[in-house]
Amino acid sequence: MSSVIVLGAKGRFGRAAAQAFINAGWNVVRAGRGLSGAETVEVDATDAAALSLVCMGHDVIVNAVHPPYPEWEGTVPRVTDAVITAARKSGATVMLPGNIYNYGNLLPKRLTERTPWVGNHRKAKIRIRMEDAYRDSGVRTIVLRAGDFIEASKSGNWFDTYIAHKAAKGQVTYPGPRDQVHAWAYLPDMARAIVGLAEQRASFEGYEEFGFGGYALTGDEMVALIEKAVGRPMRMRAFPWWFLKVAQLWSPLMREVLEVRYLWERPHFVDDAKLRAQLPQFQPTPASTAIAEVLAQHTEVDVSAPVTA
Repeated sequence: MSSVIVLGAKGRFGRAAAQAFINAGWNVVRAGRGLSGAETVEVDATDAAALSLVCMGHDVIVNAVHPPYPEWEGTVPRVTDAVITAARKSGATVMLPGNIYNYGNLLPKRLTERTPWVGNHRKAKIRIRMEDAYRDSGVRTIVLRAGDFIEASKSGNWFDTYIAHKAAKGQVTYPGPRDQVHAWAYLPDMARAIVGLAEQRASFEGYEEFGFGGYALTGDEMVALIEKAVGRPMRMRAFPWWFLKVAQLWSPLMREVLEVRYLWERPHFVDDAKLRAQLPQFQPTPASTAIAEVLAQHTEVDVSAPVTA
């Protein structure tokens, strides 16, 4: 039986990845801070010696560690170095959930594995340095890159915190122009895809990246899916960016959020042709089903039967 250790298993992608590997029959160890229960280990992912010890014997290391934005500068490089060290000692393949910050704040509409990386803002620079470190390390590394997450658990993402948090009351708040396409990833699907890539890891050498297409939806299309799931029309509200501009004066987190406002102002989608060629049997969840399932968890609305078309 193949074995995987999931770092950052309490976080968004970590939870989904751990469950997807369990569903696929893997031996799964969840690692991080504050974990409890069977098949868990508490470890500081910045400690190379400790991390190497707990990763020994595993075939795959999923690095889903996601520190708060204000801590990226100091923490991400330390985690990266520790994971590379652990992978070298164990011989494990590293799996990374990638994001689209790498393309910079002037990103084109269509994003592929060949789209140039442009480090013209802080988070882009950090992510590029991180992935370059994996690329240069010689450790087999597989990156699955996606847009904003949609998931059943409330985790402070854009969808559950801002867009649909008042859907039960017939209200949607959308952060950008509603006629522009935006990239979304349904986390259970993305996690299943990363398991599929992990099961084919022997066919890859060095650094390999794939785009996860997920859902490319305009704001109007997203609102229509919410209305269909909830069964009532939505009143629209604009996102209060003005408040974030004021709040950034005392909140480092608000400054970080403002830095990526461009993702709501520039249309974009992730091209997944390479992933579909690699995993031809992979079947994504229809967007209408995913939205209905998520809203059933996030709101008081009774979504009796998720729509499948």
